Amino acid sequence: MFSRVLITGGSGFIGSNFIRYLLTARPDAHLTNVDVLSYSGNQENLRDLEDHPRYTFIHADICDADKIRPLVAEAEAVVHFAAESHVDRSILDTRPFIRTNVLGTQTLLDAAVATKLERFVHISTDEVYGSLLLDRTDLRFTEESAIKPNSPYAASKAASDMLVRAAHHTFGLNTCITRCSNNFGPYQFPEKVIPLFVTNLIEGKKVPLYGDGLNVRDWIHVEDHCEAILAVLDRGKSGEVYNIGADNEQSNLDLTRSILHILGKGDDFIRHVEDRLGHDRRYAIDSSKIRRELGWSASRSAWPDALISTVDWYVKNPGWWQRIRSGAYREFHETLYGNRPPANPAPASA
Repeated sequence: MFSRVLITGGSGFIGSNFIRYLLTARPDAHLTNVDVLSYSGNQENLRDLEDHPRYTFIHADICDADKIRPLVAEAEAVVHFAAESHVDRSILDTRPFIRTNVLGTQTLLDAAVATKLERFVHISTDEVYGSLLLDRTDLRFTEESAIKPNSPYAASKAASDMLVRAAHHTFGLNTCITRCSNNFGPYQFPEKVIPLFVTNLIEGKKVPLYGDGLNVRDWIHVEDHCEAILAVLDRGKSGEVYNIGADNEQSNLDLTRSILHILGKGDDFIRHVEDRLGHDRRYAIDSSKIRRELGWSASRSAWPDALISTVDWYVKNPGWWQRIRSGAYREFHETLYGNRPPANPAPASA
């Protein structure tokens, strides 16, 4: 087990939850969080840990080799979350995704190879596999599935995955790659669908649902994901990929209606909008490998209880998301959804 862990992007949604989880699960671990604090990196996520004796925050860019190398040199392991991750933003401007997800990852790998890092865990996404057909529910992504990214975001993550693979095979770096399904839970930046829809409804606003709403995603609670990452960090085989999922497929329309029901709203709060460019139809994860080899399985993601508790967190923490839903974020939200035309043809009913 590793006692000195460098976590990149630890002020974001999954990273901050992982820091909280690891500090509890490993009482002897000392964690360093390096984050550039871009729009979705939020110091509020870990404000209560600022004086924690086993937690250190470093404000730095993972593309800055001079700052990154000494941090990697002091660590036994790196868990690499830092990434631009919003598909819609990647469609509007691909360049930040290439810089952070590709160049930033390579900067970290260069430092890891040079300093002989003991373990490098790269956090990726099921989106690198592309899309599955809605009518082929027997098909799921496995670790052997072809890499077929369909969005600029997914392409940048696929590129970073390949760089990690190359560092292992060329330089012998001890690496693991995890590819996870859609996460939900507390501290998620409210441009992602669940916190966006919940906070809109709390404010009495309609929710913008893409197209017919029949796109399917496999949902996992962020704490289940954190537990799986720790299993990979501790016991994952060098050079391997591990898919992480919870067997919890939901259409966007069903997800939306579940949130509406929890908050006592009806379908009249749904505003169907023109679909996203290149919108993948279905994601589904086969996580049998991590269950079989590392003994991990999801235990916190069961629907609807996990969704109810997540909605309740946003209801009870308006101060957290209200500060975010202002300024630059509000301008982006208006650019993306404000003038988007209604979906055409009319969406299918469930």
